[in-house]
Amino acid sequence: MFASLLLLWLVVFFFVILLKSQRSKNFPPGPTVLPIVGNIFHVSLENPLKDFARLRKNYGDVFSIYLGSRPAIIINGLQTIKEALVNKAVEFAGRPQDLFINDASERSGIILADYGNCWREHRRFALMTLRNFGLGKNSMEERIHGEIQYIVKTLDDSIGKTMSPQLMFHNVASNIICQVLFGTRYEYDDPFIRTFIRCFTENAKLANGPWAMLYDSFPFVRYLPLPFRKVFGNVKTCKKLAKAVFAEHKKTRVPREPRDFVDCYLDELDKRGDDGSSFSEEQLTMYVMDLHFAGTDTTSNTLLTAFLYLTTYPHIQEQCQQEIDTVLEGKSELCFNDRNQMPYMQAVIHEAQRVANTVPLSVFHCTTANTELNGYSIPKGTMIIPNLSSVLNEEKHWKFPHEFNPENFLNEKGEFVKVDAFIPFSAGPRVCPGEGLARMELFLIMVTLLRKFKFSWPEDAGEPDYEPIYGVTLTPKPYRMKVQLRAAA
Repeated sequence: MFASLLLLWLVVFFFVILLKSQRSKNFPPGPTVLPIVGNIFHVSLENPLKDFARLRKNYGDVFSIYLGSRPAIIINGLQTIKEALVNKAVEFAGRPQDLFINDASERSGIILADYGNCWREHRRFALMTLRNFGLGKNSMEERIHGEIQYIVKTLDDSIGKTMSPQLMFHNVASNIICQVLFGTRYEYDDPFIRTFIRCFTENAKLANGPWAMLYDSFPFVRYLPLPFRKVFGNVKTCKKLAKAVFAEHKKTRVPREPRDFVDCYLDELDKRGDDGSSFSEEQLTMYVMDLHFAGTDTTSNTLLTAFLYLTTYPHIQEQCQQEIDTVLEGKSELCFNDRNQMPYMQAVIHEAQRVANTVPLSVFHCTTANTELNGYSIPKGTMIIPNLSSVLNEEKHWKFPHEFNPENFLNEKGEFVKVDAFIPFSAGPRVCPGEGLARMELFLIMVTLLRKFKFSWPEDAGEPDYEPIYGVTLTPKPYRMKVQLRAAA
């Protein structure tokens, strides 16, 4: 009797799962869904980007896959992504709330916050505070120039040698955002900055990797001692460090005379009191961790990509340096506005961002209402994955979509041109709030370094490997470069 009931239960369970995994009428098409495992055999857990490109050829710009029994819709191509994220912005502005990264962040912060009052309040506050602390103004340029001097010293010490730029670029990007957030710069061997960078670098690789996909696809694995547990430990470590900074701020701050982002937030808490708003010290902890990660990983990985190609494409580096020498002749220090006289340099920077493809799948979205896209019906609460790679490599928008070539951003006269398909920061209301800071950092850092130094690929380093390491952000594989002083510098 018991065996019969057990068999009946298993049969019912199987058919429930089978039905749950079937696409409803007018839902975007996709590969055959297997019960329980979904499309785990159709998409690589290590790096799904090539699989998404293949599935796009079969099913079009809007297709679906199943993570276990949960559907996710992959949207591809400039027209479709803009239709979703810009034209139907509110309907596609949500964030999934039951994924690995949500659990790791304890559902706090701004990047993963669902569309609603908390997100609106905190994004508005971030934009206003970043603007007040000099984003786009001379004060921010001064901070960046000040930090650049430390990497110039690092490179001065490496002249005639080969060196690995990974830690250097992570440190400079981290310190610039630390000055905005905490009002402090840290020595590159300081335990605070070293721990923050290590934790975030590890988490970026795990959060979109195979273990995270298993976590999202099969809830029963969440309590097993698998590698994804390391992310939770890293988050706790960073929270502890951040809270120590907050404690110090409370001792030394003067209310209504903010020195940095944390002081501004503490002032806001004083002003709001117990008004029931979403502002809290716990929210602040993940908030600054979000902003630190967003302001460090993407910029440093773009710099790493840029110098990987500049060392292996010496003719492009030389053309940059010729333009820099011409425009900056007689000037002791460049300013951000000099970019308007450097079309080739701007083209190289934008091409580095395009090829770096730093956040290839953006940050996952979620529909906030029943909606339609390209004729397909999409229910409220459906996970949406914008495949930014499909736009940054889309053949109809780029002259050289599959190679590093600044001509992608230059017209026949050699003038810099903006390209609609350039969306490395995503699009719509959830576009990266740090885009302006990243653009300024990339220009000032790259031009300053190229003005003084020559970078080359070491003779004994073998062939360069341009294939990046996949994660939440794409990271170039570790490499070394030779540093020399320029003869004209």
